[in-house]
This record gives sequence, structure tokens and C-alpha cells, in this order.
Amino acid sequence: MSKSGALDLATGVGGKIKKEDVQSAVEQYEKYHVCFGGGEETRKANYSDMVNKYYDLATSFYEFGWGESFHFAPRWKGESLRESIKRHEHFLALQLGLKPGMKVLDVGCGIGGPLREIARFSSTSITGLNNNEYQISRGRELNRAAGSCESCNFVKADFMKMPFPDNSFDGIYAIEATCHAPDAVGSYKEIYRVLKPGQHFAAYEWCMTDHFDPDNESHQKTKAEIELGNGLPDIRTTKQCLDALKLAGFEVISERDLAVDSPVSWYLPLDTSRFSITSFRLTSFGRFITRTMVKTLEFAGIAPAGSNRVSSFLEKAAEGLVEGGRKEIFTPMYFFLVRKPLSES
Repeated sequence: MSKSGALDLATGVGGKIKKEDVQSAVEQYEKYHVCFGGGEETRKANYSDMVNKYYDLATSFYEFGWGESFHFAPRWKGESLRESIKRHEHFLALQLGLKPGMKVLDVGCGIGGPLREIARFSSTSITGLNNNEYQISRGRELNRAAGSCESCNFVKADFMKMPFPDNSFDGIYAIEATCHAPDAVGSYKEIYRVLKPGQHFAAYEWCMTDHFDPDNESHQKTKAEIELGNGLPDIRTTKQCLDALKLAGFEVISERDLAVDSPVSWYLPLDTSRFSITSFRLTSFGRFITRTMVKTLEFAGIAPAGSNRVSSFLEKAAEGLVEGGRKEIFTPMYFFLVRKPLSES
């Protein structure tokens, strides 16, 4: 079961980082980003440390506010956030044509919410790849609670250097994960290497859209806020993403921004001008309660020093995401389905 209580949140901040070291980890993480004087090349050179610190610090907040699946989804009117997230996961499984007996890889699997849902939906065996020890330990706990240990497993590794032989998997997907890669071509080449010839890779990618203007100061500020609040070295454009897939050797079957035709805006759960009972913790008042609770627990010594700073940069990220969505300069759901050719030319 997902951790949802105040004490779960408080004691989870920092992940595998020693509680007395959390504040210093927050400071080190912040210094990677533009808002604190950091630069893109430094983030790329230290991507593994930056992303690991991010997920150690942020995972308990994600689980508290969002549940076990840390991603957005296009949404129909009258559909709950949870329903839309499940449908988004099922769509990926259907696009890949997953069938019982297939061996599948989830690249950057988080705590395994999508992995468990897709394994149940498709009756496949799924391996979750993740380089964060805390998320893997949480994922294993949740697998045991869900009775999914036989169909779902985890491997701790960097997706830029996967510990699998060539041509290992019948299908591969990534949900808002390869955006953490310092080099898109490099990450896609690794996925290409471990995918069997003739099989497919599908993903939802975080991208700047064609509306993004790199010379617009407001656009750059929004981009920097999203990078800070989400552990990103950089955010590629949809065109850069597509070009990287082709350079890696993939044949593009289909690609589109699913945010464009979504009847309900993907960023609605983060929009503090709206109120929701079902997503109360994400509303303005819900965030105020969480912020006050974290401050109180940190003051009492239950939550580690630095917890409130994590809460602050995550709120800043939410503001950036909403702004990016409203301006239509950012999407968290650039979808593509690509194929590894049967024979390499």
C-alpha cells in the first residue's frame, strides 16, 4: 500500500541518505540548477548524483501527493486522475502489443506503480530498471503487498549502462524517465541494444514544444523551474527527441504530443486556482496543510532538517509545470512508438 500518512512522508524524506545529511544533500542538489548558479554541463556531468539525490529527497512527497505512479496523463471529462493514469499505462501496453509470456523492460521505473499495473493488464513479466536504491526498496515492499513478486522484479543500474545482454527484451517502455538522461542518443542506443530485433520501444517523454522560444526570458525561467523541481539535466525539444531516436537506429512508427488533444489539461491537478476533493493534497489549501505539517515535523525533529526546503522546490516545480502547460511550451507526454529493424543496415 502507498505511504499516505504524515509520519510516512516525514520519515521518508531523504530516502537512503542519513537523516543528519539531508540538509547538506538539499544544498548540493540545489547548486546544480540555474536558480542557484548551476549550469547545464555540470548537471549532465553529474547526472547520476543529481538524479539520485532528487529521488531520495522527493520520493516520499510524490507518494504522499500522487500515489504509486509518478506521471501525468491525458484526461477525459468526468474521469478521475487515478483513472486517467491507469488508462495512460494501458495505452502504452496496447501500443507495444504486449502479450502473455513476453519479457518486458520498464526503463526508469520509479517505485513500480506502472510496472505492476501493466504486468496485471498484459500478463507479462516486467523488469524495472532504476538507479535509486530507496525507490527499489519501496518498489519491492509494494510488490510484496500486491502479490506481484513473480511477475515484477527490479534491477539497480544506470540506464545509460544497462547490465543486460544484447537483444534481451520483447518490449521496452519508459514513462517520463529518459528525460533524466544526460544524452538522449546515448540512452536510446542502450535501449536499442537490449531490445530484440523487430520489437518495439514506446515512451512518454518530457519535452519543450515548438512554442518554446529559447530567447524568451520568461520561457527560460519556466524551463529552469521545471529542471530544478524534477531533477533534469536539460529538457529537450520534441524535434531533438525524434532526431535522437533516429540516430540511435530506430524506425519511427508514430509520434505525437498527447497533451494537445487532452479534453482536460494534464496540469489541472497542480493548478492551485482549482479545487478538487479527490486530489485535495495537490490543491492550494492541501499544499498549505502539507507545508505547515512538514515545517512542524521538521521543527519537532521527526522530519530531517531540510525537509521544508524539499517541499519548497517541489512547489516551485509545480508552478513551473502549470506555467509551461498554460503557455503550451512544455509537455510531459510526447508519445512515440519506435521499432528496432529486423536486420541492421
